[in-house]
Amino acid sequence: MTSPRATLRLQLHHGFTFDDALAQLDYFGALGVSHLYLSPITTAQPGSMHGYDTVDYGTVSAELGGEGALRRLADAVHARGMGLIVDMVPNHMGVGGSHNAWWLDILEWGRHSAFARHFDMDWHSPDPALRGKVLMPFLGAQYGEELAAGRIELKFDAANARFYAQYGPHVCPICPVDYAAMLQSADRADLAALAASFQGLTTQPDDQMRAAAARVALRDFVQREGTDPIEFILESYRSDDPVPRERLHRLLERQHFRLAWWRTAMDEVNWRRFFDVSSLAGVRVERHDVFEAVHKLIFRLYADGVIDGLRIDHIDGLADPREYCERLRQRLASLRAGPPYIVVEKILARGEALREDWAVQGTTGYDFMNDVGALLHDPAGAAPLAETWAAITGDDAPFADVSLGARREILTASLAAELDHAARALHRIAREQPGTRDFTFANVHRTVAQLAMHFPVYRIYPVNGVRSAIDNRYFDVALAAARKTLPRANLAALEQVDGWLGARAPDPANGNGSSGSSGGSGGNSSNSNKAARTANASTSKHGGQNPPPAPLSHALIAQRTALALFSQLTAPLAAKATEDTALYRYGRLLSRNDVGTDPDDFSLDVAAFHAANAQRQRRTPHALLATATHDHKRGEDVRARLAVLSEIAPEWNATLRAWSTSNQPQRRGDPAQWSPGPAAEAMLYQTLVGCWPPQFDPADAAGVQALAERVAQWQLKALREAKLRTSWIAPDENYESECQAFLFDILSPQGREGFLDEVATFVARISPAGALNTLLQTVLRMTSPGVPDLYQGTELWDFSLVDPDNRRPVDYAQRAASLDDVAPAAKLADWRDAHVKQAVIHRLLALRERAPGLLREGEYWPLEVRGALAAHVIAFARRHGDNWAMIVGTRHAAALLDGDLPRVAPERWEDTAIVLPKGCPASALHDWLADVDHAAKKDAAQDDQANWLPLRDVLAALPVAVLTNVVRG
Repeated sequence: MTSPRATLRLQLHHGFTFDDALAQLDYFGALGVSHLYLSPITTAQPGSMHGYDTVDYGTVSAELGGEGALRRLADAVHARGMGLIVDMVPNHMGVGGSHNAWWLDILEWGRHSAFARHFDMDWHSPDPALRGKVLMPFLGAQYGEELAAGRIELKFDAANARFYAQYGPHVCPICPVDYAAMLQSADRADLAALAASFQGLTTQPDDQMRAAAARVALRDFVQREGTDPIEFILESYRSDDPVPRERLHRLLERQHFRLAWWRTAMDEVNWRRFFDVSSLAGVRVERHDVFEAVHKLIFRLYADGVIDGLRIDHIDGLADPREYCERLRQRLASLRAGPPYIVVEKILARGEALREDWAVQGTTGYDFMNDVGALLHDPAGAAPLAETWAAITGDDAPFADVSLGARREILTASLAAELDHAARALHRIAREQPGTRDFTFANVHRTVAQLAMHFPVYRIYPVNGVRSAIDNRYFDVALAAARKTLPRANLAALEQVDGWLGARAPDPANGNGSSGSSGGSGGNSSNSNKAARTANASTSKHGGQNPPPAPLSHALIAQRTALALFSQLTAPLAAKATEDTALYRYGRLLSRNDVGTDPDDFSLDVAAFHAANAQRQRRTPHALLATATHDHKRGEDVRARLAVLSEIAPEWNATLRAWSTSNQPQRRGDPAQWSPGPAAEAMLYQTLVGCWPPQFDPADAAGVQALAERVAQWQLKALREAKLRTSWIAPDENYESECQAFLFDILSPQGREGFLDEVATFVARISPAGALNTLLQTVLRMTSPGVPDLYQGTELWDFSLVDPDNRRPVDYAQRAASLDDVAPAAKLADWRDAHVKQAVIHRLLALRERAPGLLREGEYWPLEVRGALAAHVIAFARRHGDNWAMIVGTRHAAALLDGDLPRVAPERWEDTAIVLPKGCPASALHDWLADVDHAAKKDAAQDDQANWLPLRDVLAALPVAVLTNVVRG
């Protein structure tokens, strides 16, 4: 395994390609990372800025430079002794448009397409209008309106001899079964002769081959004769006249797709989406053939030594994450010596651990981001901040209630179709058993809705259709809540659904439970059984397939199907309701509102942080440790600064009220429901305080305008995600305009001697404490068990907001110019330029390189802290053989700082000291951050005669220290 020392995440797109990354490689190497961690590299929708909308798994994105540029980058990376980790997206593909060949083939040939089982498609929809069809919910208005307006057109692709319907960028191929009639309609002998070769076609595979040959003849004809004859045919389908429009409509109705208004997707989409995004379709990677097709390029690049590890996106979207991870590990291990490096994007709830039976190194680090962020928060601030939030908004509900309300809304709106799919899978099981066939669909639907609504984690991971004890720990929470909320008449159905969702193994004697949809998609029972067998087939260490297991019973297939659909409902429901809704509604303190966090889980004490780190050291020592990602809501330094408000809650509460009062004249709209409204206004002030740039002059009109535009972009997204007075689905543009006007007015140059100056003064006051939090957070990320992950550009200040703000171009020239080997302590006086943060990262990456085992595999020992300010310290040791490191950091120090410096004055530490563990060297402990040596003392007054280090010495130069007996090179 190529275990990274530290990773650097790069967001690739047409504006920052492989060659652009190559141009910065000297800087990346000098900084000290061991691996570049690339966003998806496969071909995505044209112009994609993120790469998660893959349209071709088999090619490296040409917009990123193609495979040649990737290999150039890899060669240069490997020449420096570094590696490449690539983001892989097995859960979904980009659809719509005109670039996904698999999807277009399905639209053309329907359920007989070679790719019909590649996506989670329900070909047996209960809606007759969708049976055997693919819903294409991409129209901007009602189908009839768009048809009448002439925006749906029949066209012809001469190069490929293909008729297709086009709507904007969306292409829907016409099935060749209809070509004969279309060609004959021209009433030309030459076209009639061509029509004969299409006559009698079906959608069966053999006829698809016939159609391909017939197309060759049609293409040759067009090359000889031109397209005028074809244009005559197209004229007869023009939609600007009632007769040809009706002809076009009848043609479209015969196709394997149904063009529809985009809003229909929420209720009627008959294929699994990524969350509620209708341009991303779920892929059935649990099927062996699909798995191999999806990973073919990645396997080749791994076998060739081009890439060295994988990050798996949205693992919870897969039908069986455990099985996927094991299959992936086996396939990679068969291609290169050594265990492969694999991490997964997984959101863990408090107390939830990554399952031990997954064959991966760990997660991408949201769990660490949550822990270290909570550690920065003072628990004393929780109650007063909550009281003020309730007073301002008129709502004292905890976040859990806000989230539950959001879940209810999302289930009945955005994910209604997905809820229906899961309920139907269970209702089919009920219908197959005489004892349960009278449970109605509505009864089952209500039951599933309540279970999903109260699910405390993203999902469960049953084995062979049965829940484990760990699964039941979470499922039982939802079960108990459902028992309380469902009518008594529904409880019998709840008992049955509990069983079908894995409380017990299915009884094979209870009929054929597999009719209809199976394996997360539609299909008949034979197809379902085949899918289940291929999904269970594992690959040998040599890349070959083991003998297939015995066929699964129909009852087990049905139960596994229901469990997969239920899990593929609860995961996006949790994400949409929490991350994309509730976190934008609840604003006690926005630094606790981010991906993977629970705002009710306000703070974390030192002992709990140590316990979490000790568990990482035992179970996932090679998982990533993140504090910033491409998906964060607020940059790591925004969160670190806002955390200070928990230490000065009364002052912040007073400031918040004062600002709201002074800005009241700028409010818009009806006084009874003014814009932006109390909650949105309160969150706006937090956002301004959090992202306000250091050394920012409010007299800089251009700078203020640029800041206002950035915040306005955040504000629009926040308002729409909250889904209260506007939303992406039904935007209230008047309200949004009023909110933007409010923002621009309070930040106008006229406010320079008012609100602008007040914000600048307040930010200046808390910024030193925020910088201290940043340095502590940085040191903990670099020294805790795991692999520190840097997000692009965040080695300097990261005052970014939610995407796309956090994906802005990075000034690498600036970062390269500021990188040197000067000790971080020497840069503290000028902390506002962030060079001290970069220097800390640089030094600790050098330590990780100098003593690789110390921070990679070293034991984790919490250290005892004694003295007057012990509550303001976190300390632990790492040990690997004879190498030791003592990590010491200052926390909750807003009231203790040394003037304008993010540091506690040495004399204020008084008798506070850390106690060294037995066996630790007592002398020649070098602080890698201050370039000074320390020696331990003995306290004669203590019975244990422990060696101890006084913090007045250890933290004299910086608020953090890393003391080790490893000599700097």
